[in-house]
Amino acid sequence: MLNSVPLRLVLASQSPARRKLLQAAGIEPDVLVSGVDESQVVSDRAEELCLELARLKAQAVLSRLRATPDERTLVLGCDSVLAFDGEILGKPADAADATRRWERMRGRSGVLHTGHCLIDVTHEARAEAVASTTVHFADISDEEIAAYVATGEPLAVAGAFTIDGLGGPFLTGIEGDPGTVVGLSLPLLRNLLGELDLSIADLWTKVAPGGQEIEHLD
Repeated sequence: MLNSVPLRLVLASQSPARRKLLQAAGIEPDVLVSGVDESQVVSDRAEELCLELARLKAQAVLSRLRATPDERTLVLGCDSVLAFDGEILGKPADAADATRRWERMRGRSGVLHTGHCLIDVTHEARAEAVASTTVHFADISDEEIAAYVATGEPLAVAGAFTIDGLGGPFLTGIEGDPGTVVGLSLPLLRNLLGELDLSIADLWTKVAPGGQEIEHLD
């Protein structure tokens, strides 16, 4: 059902890709960076690791917010890791690490897991889940790896690749939601909102991408 109280979504992430994904879907989030030290969490299961990190990010931002009677506030924390060849890969340590990863990944496949933790600050409720998408990597050359790593992009993202940036040409296909690879699954977000008795339409802003008006139903 559509919510009668104004909704505020706070994205607990500094990722511009996650913010752009929400904006393209008609959602304008506030952004507060969690500052969570990701190295503090250790797990040998990718799904558990990304979900725990998503929880920590959401909780860190939650601690800086206060519920108000005239607004319903939601906090969304997300974290992504790549499960590849029996290992869990977050962001590369440096350029050499990113190069080694791509030398192993090329021509093969991995599973990108993104944990989502959505907290309703106003009602003290929570919904969380993990989205998983299989990624197939192209058999790229040493020269292409060197050129890609030199851009710096692989150093800033989980798994050392993007689907929506310079890394897109180096993927041959995916099985699952592309948003999971970007770092935020919109279909999963819709489901989590439903668990909190909210609709994705409750988060739409007045003007959608392209400038058309969004009319809320009564």
